[in-house]
Amino acid sequence: MTTATEGAPLEGKPAPDFTMPASGGRSVSLAELKGKPFLLYFYPKADTPGCTKQACGIQEALPALGKTGLTVIGVSPDPMKPIEKFAQKFNLTFPLASDEDHKVAEAYGVWVEKSMYGKTYMGMERSSFLVAADGRIAKVWRKVKPEAHAAQVLEAAKEL
Repeated sequence: MTTATEGAPLEGKPAPDFTMPASGGRSVSLAELKGKPFLLYFYPKADTPGCTKQACGIQEALPALGKTGLTVIGVSPDPMKPIEKFAQKFNLTFPLASDEDHKVAEAYGVWVEKSMYGKTYMGMERSSFLVAADGRIAKVWRKVKPEAHAAQVLEAAKEL
């Protein structure tokens, strides 16, 4: 069994490396973001109620987040096709990345054992990592509440 914090990067530590395909024919990588602050947020499944609330909240906050210089990247274990549909359906302009093999989620300690209706399974924990321009993790949010997340990120981004 993996716990959420086992192997997870901590605040002040370097962000684990990643390269993933993303919506709109883009790709995202730690190397591309070098020298820029960014938010890497992990969500369980595209086009589900909580994930939609979270993504739309972040989309609404993008102009304010952009003023802080922050890039936002959403990450789910979904294949690209449902991610593209989700991005188009809700006009999400920030990159949504596919981590189908959950290697990035594992590096960030968010691929965890979950349970529903008495059944246990491995899945994505809704968590976010705010990474400063120096590549170090500035803030970690675990078990994020979708409705409040964009405001939390904006507050923290202003302090970078």
